[in-house]
Amino acid sequence: MNGLTSGATGTADIVALSVHGPTGVLDLVVPTAASAADVATEYAQQVGLGVTPVLFSRVGSPLPADVTLADAGIDSGAILVAVTQGPAAHPSRGRRRTESMMDRPTGPGALSVLWFCTAAAAALLGGWLAAHAETSDLRTVTIGLLVAAAVLGCVPVGRFAAHRVLAAPAFAGAAAFAIAWDPEPAMLPTILGVSALAAAVAAAVGRALDEYSEEALRVWMMVGTTVFLVTGGAALVDVRPQVVWTVLVVTAMLAARFVPMVAVEVPDQFLIDLERLAVTAWSARERPKGRRGRTVVPRRAVAVVAASGTRVVTAASAAVLAVVAVSAPMLLSTATLPMDRIGARCLVGFAGAALLLAARSYRHTAARALLRTAGLLCWAVLLVAVFDAAGRRTEGIVAGASVFLGFVVLMVAVALGRGWRSAWWSRRAEIAEGICGAFAVGAVVVAVGLFRHLWELTS
Repeated sequence: MNGLTSGATGTADIVALSVHGPTGVLDLVVPTAASAADVATEYAQQVGLGVTPVLFSRVGSPLPADVTLADAGIDSGAILVAVTQGPAAHPSRGRRRTESMMDRPTGPGALSVLWFCTAAAAALLGGWLAAHAETSDLRTVTIGLLVAAAVLGCVPVGRFAAHRVLAAPAFAGAAAFAIAWDPEPAMLPTILGVSALAAAVAAAVGRALDEYSEEALRVWMMVGTTVFLVTGGAALVDVRPQVVWTVLVVTAMLAARFVPMVAVEVPDQFLIDLERLAVTAWSARERPKGRRGRTVVPRRAVAVVAASGTRVVTAASAAVLAVVAVSAPMLLSTATLPMDRIGARCLVGFAGAALLLAARSYRHTAARALLRTAGLLCWAVLLVAVFDAAGRRTEGIVAGASVFLGFVVLMVAVALGRGWRSAWWSRRAEIAEGICGAFAVGAVVVAVGLFRHLWELTS
C-alpha cells in the first residue's frame, strides 16, 4: 500500500505508521498521545478482526498496552506487527480497564470536598468577625492564622493537595477583608474587590506551584480579577454601590449561559484532518478513499477533555452562586429610592428565573444543583424584601397566595412528569429563559438609577 501524504507526517504530534497483520497492511495517522491498545483496537475495527491484537515492533519487541507511541519512540514511517494468536491476544478490553482502575491510587473523595468547603466557610466567618472586632491581639492573631492557612494551602504536598489549594483563596480573601475593612457602607464594594483580588493572587500562586485543580483555580483567578475590576472601576468613576451589585448580578446571570460554550477545549490535532491539508488547493478537494489514513482519537484523550470541561463548568457554577449570594441582597438593600427599588426587584426576580431555566440545560448534577440554588436564593431574597415592605396587613394574603400557587405548581409538575425533557417543553423553556434574561438586562437601566436620573432632568 502507498504511503501517506507528507502533510500528515510533518506534524510533531501526529505520526504515520503501517500495521502489518493477518489480513494485510493498514496505514494509520495516529496522535503520539495514543496508546498501543488504542492503535490495536482501531486496527481490529478497520480490518474486521474479532479480537484485539497485540502490537510488536519491527524487531519483535512487544509494545505494552498502556504505553503511548511517544513513550515507545514510535516515529513516522514506523512498521508495527499485529499478532492475534497465543495468550497475548485478548478479546476484550474490559478486564484490562477494570484492572487499571483497581491499580489506580484512590484520591480525595466527597468527604474531602465537604471538609474543605466547611473550612472555607469557617475562614469567611472568621474574616467577617475579625473585621468587625476591635483592634486587639485576638484580631491580629486571627488575621495571621488566615494568612498562614492561605500560604500553607498553596503548598502542593499531601494527598489532599488538590482540594486544599481550592480552599486557600478563601482564606486569603478573608484575611484581606479583615485588613481592609471600613465601616463606611460606600466602601464595601471596594473592600470586596480587594478581597477578591487577594483570592485571585492566592489562586495564581497555587496554580503556579503545581497543576492541581488547574481549571478551578483558573476560575478563581478570572472571577476575582473581574470583581476587582468592576469594584475598582466603580470607585474611580464614583458611582453608587447599587451600580456595582447590578453589574455583578447581570454578569453572573450571563455567565451561567455562556460558560459551557467555552468550557470544552478539544486539541487541534483531533479536529483537523491533517491528511486533507495538502500543498495545492486541487489536491485538498480530494476525498481519501478506503479506510486508510484515519486519525485515531484515543478514549483517554476524550475522557481528559470531558473531565476538564466538567471541572470548569462546576467551578463556574459555584462562582455564580457565590457572586449572586453576595450581590443580590446588597442590590436590594442599597436601592433605597422607590423607582430604583422597583428596578432592583425586577432584576433580581428575572435573574433568578433565568438561572433556574439555565440550570435545566446542564447535565452535570453538581453544576445544575448550584445554579438552581443560585436562582432560588435570588427569589428568596426578593420574597424577604417584598414581605418586609408589604407590612403586616398584606403578609397573610401574600402567604396564602404563595401556598396556593405552590400547590398548583406541584400539581402541574406531577401531571407533566418528565415532560420537561421533551423537545416541545425544552423549546418553551429556552424561550422563557431568553425572555427572562432580556427583562433582567432591561431592568438594569432602572436598577442603577439611570431612568430616575433622566426623569428628574426632564421633569
